[in-house]
Amino acid sequence: MNNPNLEQLAAAQKANTEVMSALLRTAFNGVERLTALNMAASREFFNNTVASTQQLMAAKDANSVAKLNTELAQPSVEKMVEYSRSVYDLVAEMQKEITSVMEAQYSTFTKNATSAVEKAKSSAPVGGDVFAATMQTMLGASTKAFDSMNSMAKQLSDIAEANLQVAGKVAAPAKTSATTAAAKKAAAK
Repeated sequence: MNNPNLEQLAAAQKANTEVMSALLRTAFNGVERLTALNMAASREFFNNTVASTQQLMAAKDANSVAKLNTELAQPSVEKMVEYSRSVYDLVAEMQKEITSVMEAQYSTFTKNATSAVEKAKSSAPVGGDVFAATMQTMLGASTKAFDSMNSMAKQLSDIAEANLQVAGKVAAPAKTSATTAAAKKAAAK
């Protein structure tokens, strides 16, 4: 192996190390943010449970308990939808960051591989054209596969976004109907 090959190998290893560092940094940041989100949600859930329990224990009759149950259930649905939305936003942001790093890395890989194939093609002995054509076909196929993977990830992200929007729309009428039903039940007693 001559010196330029060693330099290319060292440069490739350095680039790979930088990519892995960027991916790990993104993953750690995401885990840290998700942990903070979960801790805040857990703290809020605990505080709300304690406050709700105290309110229920202070109720004087069954009508008061029914009314309190209805009032206490309303914010829970909204908070669950809000929490789900926050988790989705966090995951979507991490996906974008990771995809960005991967696209940049793949773009660099493709350019370097195409350049190497062109160099090999120009200096290849007889029959080297077949190898170069095969390599170009493989690069084209891998590019199509990478593009398909990105397209599929975007479609899955769009589906998840649509599902969250539907869940938010369904939660509002469900909350209203639960409130109405509980109010009717309390009024009947």
